[in-house]
Amino acid sequence: MRKLKLEELDRLSVTDFKSAEKLPIVLVLDSVRSMNNVGSIFRTSDAFAIEKLILCGITATPPHRDIEKTALGATKTVVWEYFTDTTEAIKKLKKQGYSIVAIEQADGSMDLCQYKPDRTKKYALVFGNEVFGVSDTAMELVNECIEIPQFGTKHSFNIVVSAGIVLWDFYVKLK
Repeated sequence: MRKLKLEELDRLSVTDFKSAEKLPIVLVLDSVRSMNNVGSIFRTSDAFAIEKLILCGITATPPHRDIEKTALGATKTVVWEYFTDTTEAIKKLKKQGYSIVAIEQADGSMDLCQYKPDRTKKYALVFGNEVFGVSDTAMELVNECIEIPQFGTKHSFNIVVSAGIVLWDFYVKLK
């Protein structure tokens, strides 16, 4: 067995990526403080070809070298938008017909393994701050809440790990 060379991976060009079919998902980052996490979310969003990334509150925006360090160019492929207020972003997405789903540990949350996304819907997945999670004001506006099961002693995954797990799960279930 040998590793494939970069040119053998048959990746889309930036132009082809922009016109390619996207997974009907928008990620909303609710005051994510680490620029490395933001860059990694851009890269993960590119990998799953999501529709858009919405950065809110204290979440840093490109261009910034600390974002680019982990994004590896994905800030040029993934469509993104910035809102000072997460609730305004969520209200706009609701008007556009998105089902708003928080990824959070909450009363009434559903286990990710049990969640069945509907292929006829568009989803906005809300990920929160690394310490405080999804804000209370954003939680008041969500339609549903998903929790990733955990079996160890820690209370949470890193946001990038959470995004990767949830996007993979949605990709498998929607495709």
